[in-house]
Amino acid sequence: MFAVEISHVTKAFGTVKAVDDASFSIEKGELFGLLGPNGAGKTTCIRCMLDIFKPDAGTVVILGGPMSEAKKDRIGYMPEERGLYQDIPLERCLAYLGSLKGLSQAEVKKRSEGYLERFDLAAHKAKKVKELSKGMQQKAQIIATLLHQPELLIVDEPFSGLDPVNTQMVKDLLREQREQGVTVVLCSHQMNLVEELCDRIVLIDRGKVMLYGTLDEIRRQFSGHAVLVKSGAPLPALPGVERVEPVNGSYKLHLHTGARPQEILKMLVAKGVPLERFEISLPDLDEIFIRIVQGEGRVA
Repeated sequence: MFAVEISHVTKAFGTVKAVDDASFSIEKGELFGLLGPNGAGKTTCIRCMLDIFKPDAGTVVILGGPMSEAKKDRIGYMPEERGLYQDIPLERCLAYLGSLKGLSQAEVKKRSEGYLERFDLAAHKAKKVKELSKGMQQKAQIIATLLHQPELLIVDEPFSGLDPVNTQMVKDLLREQREQGVTVVLCSHQMNLVEELCDRIVLIDRGKVMLYGTLDEIRRQFSGHAVLVKSGAPLPALPGVERVEPVNGSYKLHLHTGARPQEILKMLVAKGVPLERFEISLPDLDEIFIRIVQGEGRVA
C-alpha cells in the first residue's frame, strides 16, 4: 500500500519546469529518500504533495486519496528553512504550533516534555527561540513536527547544524518512527546518512526522475566502473584503467568507459600478478549522485 503516489506530475513557473513528468510512489511505513542537487525540483515536488502547489499536469494521491483539510493534521512537514517564532519562549512556540494541529494545551505539554528531555532542551524551554543555538532550534523544529504524531513525516535536511551526538539521536528517532508504522520522507544532501537510513530513494535532477529504487538495485546498476584488487606484487599499468586508488591495503581500479572488469582480470592473470582479491566495486551513493548530476546517465 502506498502512502504517496506521484504520477506524471509537471509543475512549471513561466518557462522553467521545476517538476517535469515525475512519477514515483512511497510505500506506507518506509523510510524514503527524496534526493537531488540544489534547484532540482525537490521542494516543488513536496509542495505538490502537500497541495501547496497545484500540478499543471499529473496526479498526486496522498494517504489514499486527494489532499483534504483533515489529512493535513495527519502529516508532519519540517521545511529546510526554520519556521519557529523567534520572539516567544520555546514552550509557548510548541504549544501554539501544536494547537494548529488540533492538540489541546494538556496534550502538547504531555508530549513535548518527553521530547524536550530527550533532546536536552528541557532546561531551555523558557528561553526565547532566538536565544537558542542553531542546533537547538533544529531540534526544536523536529519536536514541533512530531508533536501531533503524524502518519506521514516529511523532513528536509533534519541533520543541519547538529553535532554527531544529536545526529545519532535524530537517526534513532527516524528509525523509531518507521518502526511505529510512520511513513518517513527524508530530504538530505548527506548521502552517507541516506545510505544508512533509507529503504528506497528517488533522485530528481532538473525536475526529472533520474534514479528510483532500492539502494542495492541502484548501486548494482552503476557497478562495473571500478574493481577492487589486492595483490602481494605491484600492479602493472593496464589499458582500460583510468587511475589507481589505494584503499585499505587494496587498490581500487577506476575503469575507462567501455572497459569491462572481466578484461582487467584476464590481463592481470596473463601478466602473472598474484591475486588475493578481485571484485567489482559497488559505488557509494555520493559517487552515483555526482555521476548522474554531471550527466553520465539516467536509470529510472
